[in-house]
Amino acid sequence: MTSPALPISRYPVPELKALPEDIRRRILEVQEKAGFVPNVFLTLAHRPDEFRAFFAYHDALMLKDGGLTKGEREMIVVATSAANQCLYCVVAHGAILRIYEKKPLVADQVAVNYLKADIPPRQRAMLDFALKVCKASHEIGDADFAALREHGFSDEDAWDIAAITAFFGLSNRMANTISMRPNDEFFLMGRVPKGK
Repeated sequence: MTSPALPISRYPVPELKALPEDIRRRILEVQEKAGFVPNVFLTLAHRPDEFRAFFAYHDALMLKDGGLTKGEREMIVVATSAANQCLYCVVAHGAILRIYEKKPLVADQVAVNYLKADIPPRQRAMLDFALKVCKASHEIGDADFAALREHGFSDEDAWDIAAITAFFGLSNRMANTISMRPNDEFFLMGRVPKGK
């Protein structure tokens, strides 16, 4: 006997057919690409205007070109979400990180203790900066920017690291407040290399 599915949010989750056309279309596109609908799309659709603003900023930060790879962007999300104790973002973005980096162990390592993770010094410096933004942004100073420059990061890259950290700080707090549940699919994604 299986137990009934747990709710994905403490707030009502709207029916797909009841959503505004642009939001419904976005969710269906994600479903087509991923094979399922990540719960963040369904839970945040509770407030359509905020859904649109959230995903517009998400896309501006996470889908742009720049000095950070897609994997590094996800690594920032996983490390800072772990610091903020956000189960949804650690699990969901951990899955994406494993896929982008093609490293089944990296997300768990970064979430638990990035200082001991199998990552190069460049990524460790990036996460040092991100965690300082996450926990003590008022202490950020010239030395923090200089440390990033030593690893080839530009000041624009530093902005991106800080913006991703700050945006997901908002996301983490909302996910925790509404009890957003990670999709079961995320737990297994990217753990076993394809073809094995």
